[in-house]
Amino acid sequence: MLTGKQKRFLRAKAHHLKPIFQVGKGGVNENMIKQIVDALEARELIKVSVLQNCEDDRNVVAEQLAAGASAELVQTIGNTIVLYKESKENKQIILPK
Repeated sequence: MLTGKQKRFLRAKAHHLKPIFQVGKGGVNENMIKQIVDALEARELIKVSVLQNCEDDRNVVAEQLAAGASAELVQTIGNTIVLYKESKENKQIILPK
């Protein structure tokens, strides 16, 4: 579980990132979650964009992605979701205490 200070730090880090995944009409599926897990292992911090034609609520999508990838939901702002998961192999982000 992330503290408020850690979330603020991660939001600042994620500010300049571009979304690398898009959730569209099909919603969240197993293949997407697998790709997000791989991306989180490589990058630790990613943005996901929820498209206008997505039938699910963006907060529901955020919870599904976080639970499926066993990642931390850092922020949901507009139609953008920020996810964080500590990498096992190549740790890059050192969180404040």
